[in-house]
Amino acid sequence: MLKKTTVLLAVVGLLAIAIIGVRSVFKNKPIENSVESTQPSKADQRIVRAKLIVERMPNNADGYNQLAAAYMQKARETSDFSFNALASDTINQSLAIENDNYDALKLRAKLELTYHRFAEALQTARRAQTVRHDDHDVWGQITDALVELGDYKGAVQAAQRMVDLRPDSSAYARVSYLRSLHGDTGGAIEAMSAAIKSANPNDPEGVAWCHVQLGNELLNAGKLEAAERQFDEALQIFPGHRLAIEGKGRARIAAGDIEGAVEIYEREQAKNASADTAAVLGDLYTRLGTADLASSQYKNFEILERENAALEKSWRHMINFWLDHDQNLAEALTLATQEYEARKDIFTCDTLAWALFKNGKAHEAERLINEALRTGTKDTRINYHAGIILTKKER
Repeated sequence: MLKKTTVLLAVVGLLAIAIIGVRSVFKNKPIENSVESTQPSKADQRIVRAKLIVERMPNNADGYNQLAAAYMQKARETSDFSFNALASDTINQSLAIENDNYDALKLRAKLELTYHRFAEALQTARRAQTVRHDDHDVWGQITDALVELGDYKGAVQAAQRMVDLRPDSSAYARVSYLRSLHGDTGGAIEAMSAAIKSANPNDPEGVAWCHVQLGNELLNAGKLEAAERQFDEALQIFPGHRLAIEGKGRARIAAGDIEGAVEIYEREQAKNASADTAAVLGDLYTRLGTADLASSQYKNFEILERENAALEKSWRHMINFWLDHDQNLAEALTLATQEYEARKDIFTCDTLAWALFKNGKAHEAERLINEALRTGTKDTRINYHAGIILTKKER
């Protein structure tokens, strides 16, 4: 068992929160208020204001920084990541005007995290710290990068520094995720509840995101009704929030309402197609016995995921798909090995372990799956693979 560390206990004593599901019967509830407003969002308004600043002061880096931040917020709100490409160009313009300007470096690190370029993000954040060392946002970026690279000890230390500097919503959210990674589901729920309480009400997307993360942790804890209420709350706060809709779908699946889940995912896929949704729909159609529809969605997944893999420089989702469907096993192992060379978080370790096992290398898989279990995670997929790999090895 992992020893308790300060950051994993950072908010104990601050809260006395019990979230208990009280309904005993699940019902297929429609997604309320999920139609997006046609009015300009706050991100749209920020874009307009920043463009005016750039027009007035084209040689001032600050206007470009404001515009890049607005583009990134728009991408997050809409899941239209073409706005991130605009943000990247704008950040480059800012740095061309003022090399190593602090705000541009922060934005670049944030964008690199979005693109899953974790080693680059860590380097950029460290570069920003040569200018200023006491910014809790940058410590948060460092936490995120270290988590994704598998340096959990370093991530805990960085998160602790973030909490010490400013214990706000973003800090509590990172504490929550670290607790979850270390198998402390109750602590993760407590910390994310604190994140919601301290969230900025003027950032509805951010508040909704916190509710989604709390819903995910409640779902992991088996508190299905409480989880679904969090997804519904997120949709009330920020109608059309994609992660909330996907959470709603997972809640329906957990409740055994496959038809209701299909309806949710079909509606979202028609509005904004994604690889993840295609994969889920393929699995749901398979469970319903509609093989043709499942096959079509699996093909959609591969097309969309290849685009994602090229953008993120990561094949993990494609590898997992192949392994789960016993396809391209040799290629999956080659790519999983390459992924492991770049990052050693528990999920990458699990993927390589499963690829080794599927390719008949059970003894090699044992070392990797034990590496995936090193934090005490309760992740269902990792523990399922561990049960199979370790049992097979003992025979």
